[in-house]
Amino acid sequence: MEILAFGVQSDEKPLLEEAFAGQHDVRCLEVALDEDTAPIAAGYEVVSSSVNGDLGGRVLRTLAGGGTKMIAQRSTGFNNIDLDVARRLGFTVSRVSSYSPYAVAEFAWALALAVNRRIVRASHRTRDFDFRLTGLMGRDLRGRTAGVVGTGKIGGAFARIAHGFGMDLLGWDAVENRACLELGMKYTEKEDLFASADLISLHVPLLEETHHLVDAAALRTMKDDAILVNTSRGGLVDTDALVTELRAGRFTGVGLDVYEAEAGIFHTDWSLEPVQDDTLARLITFPNVIVTSHQAYYTHDAVGQIIDATVRNVADYLAGRTSENTLVPVE
Repeated sequence: MEILAFGVQSDEKPLLEEAFAGQHDVRCLEVALDEDTAPIAAGYEVVSSSVNGDLGGRVLRTLAGGGTKMIAQRSTGFNNIDLDVARRLGFTVSRVSSYSPYAVAEFAWALALAVNRRIVRASHRTRDFDFRLTGLMGRDLRGRTAGVVGTGKIGGAFARIAHGFGMDLLGWDAVENRACLELGMKYTEKEDLFASADLISLHVPLLEETHHLVDAAALRTMKDDAILVNTSRGGLVDTDALVTELRAGRFTGVGLDVYEAEAGIFHTDWSLEPVQDDTLARLITFPNVIVTSHQAYYTHDAVGQIIDATVRNVADYLAGRTSENTLVPVE
């Protein structure tokens, strides 16, 4: 059987091909799955999508009309998939329920340290042989408070690093993590966390109840010199409200690896095209903001685990099995 994989990065392609070697052929496409590209999948029983693929109702109906029966998403998040429509159309849908939490947690810290110590600005200056220190002053993190919003595997890994820096820990989650409690984390209401933390990092999934979790009210509650990091899902933050606060000169720094309108933008080269997203363009202009293109997961270890899980998901589908990765089972 030949599998069609959308949104495959050049670094990812040889790993994906090697993982399926001897079992199935895999055709890798750089383009993301959306309404325009879905017709390419005609004749492919199994389609694999990246995190920024569009698997809404229209795309799913196109895939079903072309004979696709199984969707293997190569990510943990699945807010881009209309599961109700997928179920009605008879699809089997899987995801990757977990992979290296350290990849994302370490990248979140890279963003936090970069905005705190003005690393990007300093690098740009020294490339021009400008070695002044003006505007590059950061703050010690030891003794300050890290607020971890979502204390699962990734949030827990982030908290352990914060503990290593000597920071006090605040947490917010529906379920308390025993390992975080052993680090001295105090769980509190999210309003208290936003008001008290010097560094806030988001590690919750994007659900209806977490959409715009960091809204205008939450942003106004935060300290003027706080650092905000989001490596989870862009929809957790009300970007327009964030831009308003940044224009008022607030926050030491903001590190965003995700953006709520990133689909169709991230993982694609737009450097020779006019910028159509005015909010994103404005966001990138702030000197205390770093935006990266949803790459926190992108380590050899994590991508390898994602691909291995995808191979198992396809094997489970063909064998009629389900696992913790199954979102819509075989009927």
